[in-house]
Amino acid sequence: MEKHINLITKHIPDEKYAELIKSNVINIRKYSKGSCMHLENDICSHLEVIIEGNVSIDRIDEEGNVMCVTNFTKTDIIGGNLLFSKTPSYPMSIFAKSDVIVMQIKKDDLFHLICEYPDFLKSYLENISDNAFILGDRIRGYVRLKLRQILINYLKKQSQIQKSNIVKLNMTKKDLALLMGVQRTSLSRELAKMHKDKLIELNRDYIKVI
Repeated sequence: MEKHINLITKHIPDEKYAELIKSNVINIRKYSKGSCMHLENDICSHLEVIIEGNVSIDRIDEEGNVMCVTNFTKTDIIGGNLLFSKTPSYPMSIFAKSDVIVMQIKKDDLFHLICEYPDFLKSYLENISDNAFILGDRIRGYVRLKLRQILINYLKKQSQIQKSNIVKLNMTKKDLALLMGVQRTSLSRELAKMHKDKLIELNRDYIKVI
């Protein structure tokens, strides 16, 4: 079988790779476009390295709305930061955006390779650190977007009730923040951003919806 060069294989000699494939320590798996690879809260039992295709990391809310948090593609790894956790479950759902081929390796087998090849350990740690930073940054962006959408929905509703695009605030910003389930500073920061983006005009006693 062709040796796909990625995080795992680039540090493993060809003979060792052939042995791992033959003994099913390393498995190749295919997912068809649109299929669910892993659901939120599923247990992560394998490290997966994408050989071909594109993968979407999605958050599905209580109403069934899907928000794409980030995308992974060729040579990216899935589950690297989860396998050795005390609670190794996927925090979000993972879908195949195209036909996807992944290389899979179980936790115990991965641990043996990490111990046997120090260069692999170094690359592995670098990769999961980079992924954690990127994913964390995308999640922060998702949370900001979610708060903005909550605010937009609230202002639209109040605008309809008050029959005006000037929404009078019948509560303090602290109480409004409690209603939204966020800190007052987070609410004020998002309102300021919406003002900067020319979605609203801010006043002490009202918000004008532009």
